Amino acid sequence: MLPPLPIPSLEETATKFLATSLPLAKTEAEARSLIEAAKIFPSEAAELQKRLKNRKDSVKDSSWLQHWWNTFGYLQIRDPNVVNISYFFQLDDDDTLPSEDCNKSLGVMRGAAVLHAIADYRKLVCSGSLQNESIRKEKKDQIPLCSTTFKYMFHGCRVPRRNQDTFHIYDPSLYKHCIVAYRGQFFSMDFVDDCNDPFPVVMLERGLEHCIKLARELENDTKLGVLTTSDRDSWADAREELLRVGGVQMEIALEKLESGAILLCLDDEAPVSMRQCANIYWHGGGKSGENRWHDKSIQILCQTNGKVGFLGEHSMSDGMPAVGLCSHILRTKYQHLLQIEHTFGANVMPPIQNVFEGIAPSVLSNPSILDLVEKARADFSKLVSNQQLSVQSFHGYGSNFIKESGYSPDAFIQIIIQLAVYRLFGKQVATYESSQVRIFLHGRTETIRSVSNASHSFVKSMGLRPKLDYNDPIKRKENVSLFRTATESHSKYARDAAQGYGIDRHLYGLSMLVGDGEQSPTLFGHPLYGQSKYWKVSTSTLPNAPGFGCVVPDGVGIAYEVKPDSCIFTITARGDNGWTENLSYLVEEALLEMRLVVDLEKEKLSKL
Repeated sequence: MLPPLPIPSLEETATKFLATSLPLAKTEAEARSLIEAAKIFPSEAAELQKRLKNRKDSVKDSSWLQHWWNTFGYLQIRDPNVVNISYFFQLDDDDTLPSEDCNKSLGVMRGAAVLHAIADYRKLVCSGSLQNESIRKEKKDQIPLCSTTFKYMFHGCRVPRRNQDTFHIYDPSLYKHCIVAYRGQFFSMDFVDDCNDPFPVVMLERGLEHCIKLARELENDTKLGVLTTSDRDSWADAREELLRVGGVQMEIALEKLESGAILLCLDDEAPVSMRQCANIYWHGGGKSGENRWHDKSIQILCQTNGKVGFLGEHSMSDGMPAVGLCSHILRTKYQHLLQIEHTFGANVMPPIQNVFEGIAPSVLSNPSILDLVEKARADFSKLVSNQQLSVQSFHGYGSNFIKESGYSPDAFIQIIIQLAVYRLFGKQVATYESSQVRIFLHGRTETIRSVSNASHSFVKSMGLRPKLDYNDPIKRKENVSLFRTATESHSKYARDAAQGYGIDRHLYGLSMLVGDGEQSPTLFGHPLYGQSKYWKVSTSTLPNAPGFGCVVPDGVGIAYEVKPDSCIFTITARGDNGWTENLSYLVEEALLEMRLVVDLEKEKLSKL
């Protein structure tokens, strides 16, 4: 049994809050009032802390946070899944796919191999055979991680409801199909046998080709998938209208779609650059935004040139558990599967059914349904047109150089981001980095606050633009010292957060227990309290070139991957802010600048 999510002391939380909020103060008076509010916070919040501890003691089979977080943090959020909620990965190419022209679509071949890998991984998960994930705590034994999130991975779907969505999980022993999308048409295709083993790749390939053939024959303008791009209340209303007009047959169709293991999207696009891929994976790009069902837990996005993306629905699971599935996909190679299955008949095809086949044509051409589709399409176009994305593929160095220089790669990059953001906005702003707390029962994430007194001292010393005389040994030594202090401060906060001793979930829990008509702690009403958790910069690091949207309208999202000799940053923001290209340049500038400063200081030390 995993331990429960802990509750930090009020004194610890007040101290950490000050250290991460004071740098945002605009005046001395504002800073002094914040210090005073933090000083009296432990006494003012004592009763709330007692209630929170009582809640923890009363919840024996979960975490004190889980219901609040899943409900108020996700299922009650009314923003569209597309752009704002979901996250994506860019998976590496399969180098065993044919390099020359062939009669088959590379997207179909890659899609078949991916389905085979997913079926294999699904069996491991659903049978309980998947090796439990764990992390190493310093040099001690492995610490197991909570596996609860895996139950939402396959055969799961978010379902829109007015004010608060629900999430359906279907029994994998009763359902053996996935969903295939092409040109906005959806097909149910079995992809495992009665023993839950994957169908042979040539059989899956044949099935995908047949789905494409059927979709081309059934071409129509009523692309129901676009309804899932709407805000949640609009989509909830549209779903009710679908059921009203379509009756039992529509109910059966939606259940078939929602119960599929995953959704494989075959797109008609051939992106080349990482930016082009990211735009397609993020929100669909062009008309392929209609070739999605954004409520599905997992969508695999296959392009005609064999490129593949992963799109995850965020409400019940976070990005880290999906990394294992992506690794399994990347290890599964198309040609290797062909070699294993070379004797299997290429003309055998799995059972396939058009999801909406039982729906009368009059339903899909119903004026109210057509109006809903057209409105969703217009809203989607407007939403996507006001989003901007840049990808910075930095090849100057990566984790090898950072580690050799004595820094934590993640802390190094986080302080680089602080310098770039400082130069973009002319000040530091509240910055969120995601940390997992799955060492606890039903643990999900905690916030690592990247702004600190130490980061503030560093960025102020570096200045709003590179003007340092790098040959000035005193200034260079000062900046390296401040940089090291800032990275060490960040690493300490990250370690505390991973152990359940961050502050944002604690403050959230306390705030949830303020009763009607009760006086909140003075700290909760201070301007810097709201400002310090208004995540103008939202960051996260994971493998597979991740990406996601900004979490506030006037903010930026920065997803990054630190490889041994390179770094990839996917930066998003609203298009009318025009920040992504500027920030991409500033990140590169800061990386090059710190490489020079660190190298010069290392050279100096080596001569002593």
